[in-house]
Amino acid sequence: MPETTSRLALLDQDGRLTAAELPAAAAFTRPTSPLRSRVVYAASHVVPRAHADNTPGAAAEIDWDATLEVRRTIWSWGLGVADAMDTAQRGMGLDAAATRELIARSADAAREALADPAIAAVFPQDAEVSDLVVAGVSTDQRPEPDLSLDEIITAYREQLAATEATGAGAVLMASRHLARTAQSAEDYERVYREVLEAASAPVVLHWLGTAFDPRLEGYFGSGDTAAASDTLLRIIEQDPSRIRGVKMSLLDADAEIAVRERLPEGVLLLTGDDFHFARLILGDDDAESPTGVTGADRSFSHALLGAFAATAPAASAAIQALDAGERERARAILEDAERLARQVFAAPTYHYKAGIAFLSWLNGHQHAFQMVGGLHSARSLPHLSRIIELAAATGNLEDPPLAAERWHAMLRLNGIDPREALA
Repeated sequence: MPETTSRLALLDQDGRLTAAELPAAAAFTRPTSPLRSRVVYAASHVVPRAHADNTPGAAAEIDWDATLEVRRTIWSWGLGVADAMDTAQRGMGLDAAATRELIARSADAAREALADPAIAAVFPQDAEVSDLVVAGVSTDQRPEPDLSLDEIITAYREQLAATEATGAGAVLMASRHLARTAQSAEDYERVYREVLEAASAPVVLHWLGTAFDPRLEGYFGSGDTAAASDTLLRIIEQDPSRIRGVKMSLLDADAEIAVRERLPEGVLLLTGDDFHFARLILGDDDAESPTGVTGADRSFSHALLGAFAATAPAASAAIQALDAGERERARAILEDAERLARQVFAAPTYHYKAGIAFLSWLNGHQHAFQMVGGLHSARSLPHLSRIIELAAATGNLEDPPLAAERWHAMLRLNGIDPREALA
């Protein structure tokens, strides 16, 4: 019996097959002018060459054409790209040399994109490369596990200078070296102060929680979130002009709101909370959508999210709705995207990147479901089945028949005949 792509075969934890209807693609349309009410970055992933040695411990071999096309697609929706961060498998397969090349190539691609009238139209007229792409800055070019505070400062400054030289904006990522070496909140304050003094433009600070990286336990000098928040805010308050924003990825909405309410004028809160971003981006129920971003409104968060790498059309549509004053439409789109994200980022959360790559493959943005370092094996078939089920139900399959065809082929490759459910 021939397979039908109007239905979707699904696999549960016990190996049972069921079928679900395959909805049509959502009617999301690209913007024709810049998004106004929120600053939004999608933390993008890398696509490896399918024929490369994509096994644990192997050096990264990137399919640059596919990887950069992913970024161009995100820009076409009016979103910025956050690159060379954990979504790109930095420290989890992406080595230091590949990271440097990724930042340089993405910045060059952003420069070319600004010369494309279709993409330039959805960014401000005075947009620069740093408006399209920000990139992670850390200390991971140093392979040794233990560094002194002075060595950490030097390593941060080396990466900061290299990133700024490309034109990309800088995101000061949490450093595993610093988490291992620092003995007090004062150590964090000293390192960040000296690194920030070397920045030529305002940067984004990144606080990554232990759900994403257990080696960052006690970052900013304390395992107590409130105490660590005080340290973060002291770092910012030393010179707010050097800080563009703070990305918080603690999966703790209340902690984020508490920091957001205390930020100095002009410093944005960019949510990295892939479990609660709908609430955080929408903000207070009585908050009006501004006509432009000022950094003065503390009633909502902006966004820098790995989840939006998988749901860029929906993210764009939600901000377009906010810009148009259609708050309930924005809420519905964001809450649907969040339902999908909660599955993609399910524990162990740091394996979420497999879901991002899986959806990229389903949506036709890469030829194979492959990841650097073999991490495409990090999630089970039933977990992936639930991802495609939710992506279909929430309008996050861009080409549903293609996604169904690829998923059903993957089931067959694993000895499971989808026709048993589709008959």
